[in-house]
Formats: sequence, structure tokens, C-alpha cells
Amino acid sequence: MAVQLQTGFKFLKKLKENNNREWFNAHKTEFQAEQQFVETFAEALLGKLSKHDLIETPSGKKSLFRIYRDTRFSNDKTPYKTNWSGAFRRATKQRRGGYYFQLEPGNTFIAGGFWGPSPEDLKKIRDDIAFDPAPLRKILKSRSFISHFGTLEGEQLKTTPKGFDPSHEGIDLLRYKQFLLIKRFTDKEALSDTFLKEADLTFQAMRPFFDYMSDVLSTDPNGE
Repeated sequence: MAVQLQTGFKFLKKLKENNNREWFNAHKTEFQAEQQFVETFAEALLGKLSKHDLIETPSGKKSLFRIYRDTRFSNDKTPYKTNWSGAFRRATKQRRGGYYFQLEPGNTFIAGGFWGPSPEDLKKIRDDIAFDPAPLRKILKSRSFISHFGTLEGEQLKTTPKGFDPSHEGIDLLRYKQFLLIKRFTDKEALSDTFLKEADLTFQAMRPFFDYMSDVLSTDPNGE
């Protein structure tokens, strides 16, 4: 797998230097060949992930995002992404959270969590933290979490969320608007023979956090 991703990284570096439609169309065959290797990687990662979680995404190919950028509302008008990325959806309403991977020279990472929780979901999460922040804090302070992710990431409010006490012991957690787990990899790590295994181990390390969030978001205040 390392050799295939290595050639894919070389292609992405060239694309970054020549991010225009003329160059891309002239190298479309090369892109398609590298895309096949990435699909193989995604399929292998899905296979490992499916051994310890129930996944709705039907295939590695279906997990991949298009390389074409939406430039309509962006100041950056370059037409192509300079990475390969994909996401896996967990199956059933009781399993919340999602898995994400990005392959890019200098910016490879494995991630998961809640990028844009609905207002209803965000209120449920905050209400649970306000009731008792200890369960979530225990997960975030665990050796496994810290070794993989360091800290919880995501956009935060600069002030206290409406309806909550600014002196609450969990105010640092209550300010989160996103709840993201991210592990970054060097190019050497991403191109190593062990990267597929490490990516899957990173997904596995997300489970205590996902289990907590799933319990909060899939039960009512009475625990049903």
C-alpha cells in the first residue's frame, strides 16, 4: 500500500503546482490510475473498520469525495483539491459520529466526530455536560485518547453559551460547537507499510467518545 500512496503523493504535488483544467485534463489518465490505488486503500480501511463497527457506507469507492472543488463561494478559485479524502457513515440511528480520512503531502490525518451538530443535538450534548461533565472528561483524559488525539478539537464559543452558568465546572466543554478527534501523520508515517493499521487503530480509539455521544444523542432525558 505504501508504494501506491507514494505515487499518489507525487501526483498531488504536481497537481498543486499546476492546479488548472488544462494540466489536469492532460494528466487525466494518471489521475485515474492513482484514484484506483486510493479506492483500494479506502476499501481495505473499510474492511478493517467493519470488523469492529457497523458501517453504512457500502464500499471504499463510495466513501471518497470528488477531487473537484466547489469554488462558487470561495476566494480560492483553483478547480481541484490537492488531497484525497473520504468518510464512512456509521449505521443505525443509535450509532452517532462519523469517520474521515485525508491523504495529502504534509497534511495527512485521520479524524472523526461531529462537524456540524444540529441545534437540537448540540443542546442535548450541552445539557448532559451541564448535568455532569465527569463522564466526558474521563474519556478525554484517558491514556488512549491523549496518545492518539491529544485534545478535543473544534470550533468554540468565546463566551458562555446562552442558558448556561459561566462559572460551571464544565464551561470549557460547554463552549464547544464542534467535537472533533484528529490524529495527524507525517508523510513518512502515511507512506509506511503500517499506515493502514495505524489508521484503523485511530478509528478504534474514537469508540469510547462515540459511545458516550451516541448514548447522549439517542436517548431521552429518562434514559429511554
